Amino acid sequence: MNSIFLKYSNLTINLEKLNDFPLLFFRLVLAYGFWITGSTKWQNIEGVAQWFESLGYPLPTLNAYMAASTEIAGVILLTLGLGTRLISIPLIIVMIVAITTVHLGNGFNAGDNGFEIPLYYLLMLFALLVYGPGRISIDHLIGKSRN
Repeated sequence: MNSIFLKYSNLTINLEKLNDFPLLFFRLVLAYGFWITGSTKWQNIEGVAQWFESLGYPLPTLNAYMAASTEIAGVILLTLGLGTRLISIPLIIVMIVAITTVHLGNGFNAGDNGFEIPLYYLLMLFALLVYGPGRISIDHLIGKSRN
C-alpha cells in the first residue's frame, strides 16, 4: 500500500512541474478563437453594428467597435501573457453578453450555435483571471524583474 502512495506522490510532484502549460494553452486557444471573431468583426464593422442593433444592443456602433477592439487586444495580450488578468475581465463580459443575447436561445450544443464554446471560453478566462498567465508569460518576467 505504501508503494502505491509513494508512486502517486512521485507522479503528483512530477505533474506539478507542468502547472504552467495548461495556462499557456488556455491563452493560446483563446487568442486563436478571439482572432477569428475579432478580425471577422473588423472586416465588416458596420454589418456588426447593424446586427447588434437588431439584437437590441444600446449604442450598437460603439459596442461593435468595443467588442472587436477587446477581442483583438485579447489576441495580442493573451498570446504574450501580458496584462492577462486585466484583459480577462472585458473578455469575460463579452462572453457573458454573447451567451445571453446570441447563444442561450439555441441551447448548449456548439453545432446548433449554442452556448457551449462561449461557455468554455468563459471558464478558461475565469481560470486565467484567478490563476494568472503562469510562468510562461511576460507578466511573469515583469514580476520577476521587480523582485
